[in-house]
Amino acid sequence: MQLQNDFIIPEERIIDGENNPFIEANTKKVSMIHLKNDCTIPVFSKDNECTVSHQEFINASLECTRSVFEGHIINLPEVRVSHVVKGRIPSAIGKPVKELLEQDKTIYYERMMFKIEVPSISEDVNGNQLSLVVGGVRAYNQENLYSKKNFEKFKIFIGFKNLVCTNLCISSDGSVVELRVSNVDELKNQIINVIGNYEMQEHLKSLRVLPNYHLTEKQFAQLIGRCRLYSYLPKNEKQDIPELLLNDGQISTVAKGYYEDKNFCRDENGDISLWQVYNLLTGSVKSAYIDTFLNRSVNAHEIVYNIKQAIQTKTPSWYLS
Repeated sequence: MQLQNDFIIPEERIIDGENNPFIEANTKKVSMIHLKNDCTIPVFSKDNECTVSHQEFINASLECTRSVFEGHIINLPEVRVSHVVKGRIPSAIGKPVKELLEQDKTIYYERMMFKIEVPSISEDVNGNQLSLVVGGVRAYNQENLYSKKNFEKFKIFIGFKNLVCTNLCISSDGSVVELRVSNVDELKNQIINVIGNYEMQEHLKSLRVLPNYHLTEKQFAQLIGRCRLYSYLPKNEKQDIPELLLNDGQISTVAKGYYEDKNFCRDENGDISLWQVYNLLTGSVKSAYIDTFLNRSVNAHEIVYNIKQAIQTKTPSWYLS
């Protein structure tokens, strides 16, 4: 079904992602109806031109996904938002907060992330079912809304979701792209290009090999220790080391998961596969804010891939030395 520009989706058809969301942090699930009917749209203050709204971005992505993957099952978007910006209508100026009625209030969300699942395109990796997902991120805090309308920033991604834990498996190589566009038509063209350029088989190939490589308990402990040291390294020493974007809290979550995660913990000997390490990393990233989530998800793949290369070629890796 082709969506119209006014974007009407029945409320009851929104996919429920509240119990096991793909991102946690300070986000909450919202519906497209809520975004369309209850939220204002920010403008560029110098010329009062509208920004591309969250619902227009999601709608454009859904149309493009349906166009590229015609004939496949396409789930409706799961949308999560954070950092609500509150206001009030002119007639409510001067009212005490406790006297404000719902119709006196205005809101919009500074940050928004969504995913669109394509469950008919799936793959099994190490007994875990993966489904293709297309999604995007919008963060108004990265726009200068006090200026005139200019190119606006969006991030679009395509990758896989692990159905065991809802972790997103996203790599670099064009699967995450920052777009700069001035209108919805340009946005659609760019999204089509990102989806069309995605090397799905290469991405899957990089995931399928991870269960074949393992770390001993000692190597895993070295990895965790090195990750904790990374942020304190002198700048000149960081230059030759693969960048680490995860913070101490997320590294602690990975360490805890080594012992306690029901799906990806160590085996009886204390060994752990790189597939398990990767999912511990992507699971920890779910605590990231929306505007840093994608960069950290990609970084998780890069770190694990670097370790895989070191094991495969028997060359030193700073993270394991």
